[in-house]
Amino acid sequence: MLNTKPAHPATTHFYKYQGAGNDFVLIDNRDEHFQYKDNNSVLQLCDRRFGVGGDGLMLLQNHPAYDFEMLYFNADGKLGSMCGNGGRCIVAFAKHLGIITQETNFLAVDGMHYAKISAEGNWVDLQMIDVDKVSRDGSAYVMNTGSPHYVEQTTALDQLDVFNAGAAIRNNPTYKEEGINVNFVEDKGDHLFVRTFERGVEDETHACGTGVTAVALAMAQHNQQTGDLKTDIKVLGGKLRIEFNYDGHQFTNVFLCGPAELVFEGEIKI
Repeated sequence: MLNTKPAHPATTHFYKYQGAGNDFVLIDNRDEHFQYKDNNSVLQLCDRRFGVGGDGLMLLQNHPAYDFEMLYFNADGKLGSMCGNGGRCIVAFAKHLGIITQETNFLAVDGMHYAKISAEGNWVDLQMIDVDKVSRDGSAYVMNTGSPHYVEQTTALDQLDVFNAGAAIRNNPTYKEEGINVNFVEDKGDHLFVRTFERGVEDETHACGTGVTAVALAMAQHNQQTGDLKTDIKVLGGKLRIEFNYDGHQFTNVFLCGPAELVFEGEIKI
């Protein structure tokens, strides 16, 4: 009788990146080996106890018209909207893979994005979409910066129960069906302090790139600032900067700037 051994399950090579504490699992999927339609695989990879752990999963894929395509999945396994810090991390990943050098044009779910990365590969300036529609919900500002965001000003933000306060807004009758990311901001004078409850993660995260972008734009409108503006922002995971132009009607040349770092890489059985 033949002595055979069972085949080992296939392993997937992954990379773990973080941008101001927003952490992601990244996979080079240019050969399309990862079956990303399987939500259970995404759930396993993002699980912090039984997988790699992350706020989301990103696949870097080939695209005929761009340097690469970014596919982003929330930690709940569902295809997500644009992730700003994820976009910065995938640019650093593309540089690590040798796909780009210091500039890139890549495709994401909300369209084309331009980005530039430092020679060291750990600081990325990512151009976000223009924003010309900002609505109000009571005292809060609501807009889409690649993902939908709700921005509310507060005080004593370090003491706020962001999980429960954010979940209550995200799940109220206005936003429950589609979901919304909820940002709380405290103006510290020389910078803004921001904490965010993210849909898809359904919890507070250490940073949210599209969220801090929305906060910077909302506060510029609130304070009636116009021209070429820069806003320094502190989040739980570090510091970010938003640069943009506001003419009183439209926000253009919007850049999300901050760190993007490789944490580790490895193999995992799916």
